[in-house]
Order: sequence, then structure tokens, then C-alpha cells
Amino acid sequence: MPLTDTTIRTVKPTGKTQRLFDGGGLYLELSPAGGKWWRLKYRFGGKEKRISLGVYPDVGLKDAREKRDAARKMLVQGIDPGENRKAQKAARAESASNSLEVVAREWITQQSGKWSGGYGAKILSRLERDIFPWLGSRPISEITAPELLSALRRIEKRGAIEAAHRTLGEVGQVLRYAIATGRAERNIAADLKGALPAVKQIHLAAVIEPKKVAELLRTLDAYQGTLIVACAIRLAPLVFVRPGELRKAEWADIDLDAAEWRYHVTKTDTDHIVPLASQSIAILQELHPLTGSGRYVFPSARTTDRPMSDNAVLAAMRRMGISKEEMSGHGFRAMARTILDEVLGVRVDFIEHQLAHAVKDPNGRAYNRTAHLVERRKMMQLWADYLDKLKDGAEVITLSKSS
Repeated sequence: MPLTDTTIRTVKPTGKTQRLFDGGGLYLELSPAGGKWWRLKYRFGGKEKRISLGVYPDVGLKDAREKRDAARKMLVQGIDPGENRKAQKAARAESASNSLEVVAREWITQQSGKWSGGYGAKILSRLERDIFPWLGSRPISEITAPELLSALRRIEKRGAIEAAHRTLGEVGQVLRYAIATGRAERNIAADLKGALPAVKQIHLAAVIEPKKVAELLRTLDAYQGTLIVACAIRLAPLVFVRPGELRKAEWADIDLDAAEWRYHVTKTDTDHIVPLASQSIAILQELHPLTGSGRYVFPSARTTDRPMSDNAVLAAMRRMGISKEEMSGHGFRAMARTILDEVLGVRVDFIEHQLAHAVKDPNGRAYNRTAHLVERRKMMQLWADYLDKLKDGAEVITLSKSS
């Protein structure tokens, strides 16, 4: 006799397991503790088998019968419902392991050894905020370019155009990793080239006239603050790296004997070498007794576990009367780029390599970090010697206004 909702609700447990049959192999199993489970008994390949169809009341009588009927249709088609369920579960597990979030976290873990500081944490934070809530659970191979663009549009709408471009690039790297590990076949991020508004270029203030450079260098040398900040200020124009790279410099990356500073550029995801001129070595040797036992060359004033703040050098410059309209932290790069080219006549590709810009050979391939290293060593010493001459009052060449 088929079961009814009333029978199921009112049946009481006994001291042993009860089975209340509904028909077609479907029955309700009632445990001595009062639990109720739907089961389906069937035969396949000459063997009796059972599968669970859910727990009552989460699965009602009507739902249980529908599940039974679906299973019996599989049997008619020669499909084992139990094995089919295992296959679907395995497929779901595989899909989950190939989701965008899982692959992205795996990629970040794989790359973390190559990155400095909290770079990986910053990438993960952006993805957790802007990508994972909408696309994280999706199989990475099934995500379409319009879906990715929709997520990026949310970043764009809050006015963070640069962040949208950065996130697109990071998702693109995750997709390349997915392709390499056999979990995707193409990089849909490449399809979105030109889809986002261009980032407005902000030209940071820089002193590029040699005469004004001389005045600036004398002002920097006269700084009366802490030795750590003073050394950072004096080293900045000599190495012309990005401000964040300077303040996060680590002693482990610097070889004073080889006169080299080797580190990973997070902005371009490349390894970089900064040949150190004798003047740069002298500054680092002066600072080494104070900070050499720690991790950072320029540690924070509060704790040696962190690098100096991104405002330390700028604040010192402002206290010396150097306005933000006159010089920015990035300004030393523009200074070197302009004068090395237009005054000292150094080849532009040597300069671009030393600026850690993305430089490619005639075949479109990226040069490695050691490209033109001998010439770059000579250039860095030439640059340091030139700055010394400017400070000492040597005759300077004025740049033409057209340059």
C-alpha cells in the first residue's frame, strides 16, 4: 500500500529499524532514534543495490517519488543510478578543483616565492573583493569574456580604472597558468584588450634641467634628519628605481662585493639587476652598521620588521622646501631618463633596461635581466660621476626647450 504524508508524519520509532515501502523499490527507513531516510532498492547487473534519496522532511513524499521515477528511467536506459551519482559527484569535485578561485589561489602560492613582501596578498585581496564573489566558483574553462568584463565594469564604475586594468592583467596571468596546467584552453582576458577605458597618464613632477638638478642634489645632501632617511634620499637619484622598490630594498638582495642589487620587479613581474656605482656602494657601506643585521636596508622608524613608509622620503623633501610641484618620488627616474639620453648620449635601450621597463628585441621577445649588463655598469658609474660634477659646480649643459 502506498505511503501517505499522514503515515510518514505519525509513525513512531520502535526498538529496531523499520522500513515503510511505497512501491517501485522506494521505502522510508525509520531508525530507533527517530531519523527518517528515503531509500531506493533496485537490481542492476543481476545484483541488488540501494541508494539514498534524502532525509525526511527535507525531501517530502512527492520529491522522493520523483527521484525514484528518475532513477527507474535510468535503469530502462541501462544506466546504474548509483554509479551515475558517483560519476556526477566526481564531476562536481573536478569542477570545483578547476574553479577560478582554486586555480588563482594555487597560482599565487606557486608564484609567492618569486615575489617580495605582500605582493601576493595584494593580488589575492583584489581578486577576493572584485572577482571571486561573481566568478570564483565557476570552472575556469567555462568563464566567458563578457562575464569577466562584467566583473571588471564594477571596478570601473567606482572610478578605479587603473585597478580594473591591473585586475584584468592578474586574471590573465591566472588563465595562462590554467592553460599551462591543462585546466583551460584559451586566455579570454586577451579578448578584452581595449575594452576598458584607458588610464589617464599623470606626469609626475621631476627636475630635469642640469642646473636645477645640481641645486636639488646639494639640498638633498644637506638633509639633517635620520641616517636611514638621509641615505635613502642620497641613493635615490643614483639608482633611479621606483620609490617602492627603494624603500623595500633588502640586504639579502645586495652584493656589495659584486656591486649589484638584484631583486624582482613586481610591477612587471621580472627579475632586475641594478649595477651599483662606487658612490652607491659608499652610501650602503655607511648605512650597513646600523641596519645590516636586519632584513630591510631602510627599515621603519617604528619597527625593523617593516620597511620605511612610502611617505618618509617625500616628507623629508617637503621639509627641505622641495615642493610636490617641483619633484616627486618618481621624479628621479624621469631625471635620469632625460639627462642620460639628451646630455650624456647614452643609448635609449640601455636606459630603458635600467629603468626596468618592458623592452623587447627586434623579434618581439623580452630581453632578460642581464642584457647589456656591462654597458649598464658603465652607464651607472658615468651617471654617478656626472651627478658629483653637478654638485661640485661643474659647467652644465642646459637642455633646449624643445627637448
